[in-house]
Amino acid sequence: MATCTRTVWKVLAGCRRQLLTAGVPAYTENTPRNIPVRSYAAFKLLRKDKKEAEEKAMKKEKKVIVDDKNRHKPHGKTAWTPVDDVYIMRFYPRTVHDAADAIDLLKSFQVLDFTPHNQPVYIDLKLDMKLEKKKKVDQFVSMVDLPHPFRTGMNKVLVFTENANQAKVAQENGAAFVGGAELIEPILEDSISADFYIATPEMLPKILSLKNKLRKKFPKSKRGSVGINIPKMLQLFNTGHQYLVENDCYVRTQIATLDFPKEHIIANLKTVLMDVCSYRPADLGPFIERAIIASHTSESLWFKSEDFSPKPAEKKEEKKEEEDEEEEEEEEK
Repeated sequence: MATCTRTVWKVLAGCRRQLLTAGVPAYTENTPRNIPVRSYAAFKLLRKDKKEAEEKAMKKEKKVIVDDKNRHKPHGKTAWTPVDDVYIMRFYPRTVHDAADAIDLLKSFQVLDFTPHNQPVYIDLKLDMKLEKKKKVDQFVSMVDLPHPFRTGMNKVLVFTENANQAKVAQENGAAFVGGAELIEPILEDSISADFYIATPEMLPKILSLKNKLRKKFPKSKRGSVGINIPKMLQLFNTGHQYLVENDCYVRTQIATLDFPKEHIIANLKTVLMDVCSYRPADLGPFIERAIIASHTSESLWFKSEDFSPKPAEKKEEKKEEEDEEEEEEEEK
């Protein structure tokens, strides 16, 4: 019996070997093997991906903006306003509050949630960076002198100058460090650091080695950190508030604390928004596309920024002309 099973296994193994080698041609060592290579297959796939991306971009461009002004309800929504206090937000258009009403809501949220009364208040702005002829506004860093500062301490400011009189004036006006080229090595070694760095125009070529170290803190005339009027610059940077544009078009910064009076928060908000809008001509339309205000623990509230943004010069001139005409008519009467 054992010999029978051995012979059966040998026959099966031989059949398997014959089946595997039956369809394969017998190559000798001298015959060349030319294997076809398709180098264009991956290229075709890439072209398909490009076509799909172009089609998606075209579909986005072809989206029609529906005018909801004369409709009984907004397009794709259930109604203009919810009937009940509890509702699903995506079924109704987003409510955009006035700035004063939004601040009142933040204060009421703090009372209801038992959160700290002195928590910070933030704004989040989305900017339209487009200019004429496919140009864009460069990302900027700005310093604002808030009418009601929320920081109790003073900023540390370093002044680069080699003039003895200017150095004396800087020390009298509250500069943390004053010096010339001798401050470069301590700054590179991190033995000296400051919140802000200002310089006189003649010192800029001498401190170029600090550009990679200081980066956005490096003195620039656009930011107001280069000039001759040291007392004025120190007054701004000692108590001023700095904000910057992040991720191409977003400004996220603190403007006050929630325990401030509503009028103080509105004054700080107006100062920041007016400074932001100064970086693009008002004739090109609204610079701020979307404005959000929130406290540290509250939900985000959209508010109207049009009240604080500057109006185009043409409209101002038209209003002046209308006022002059009205005055002339009154005088004639």
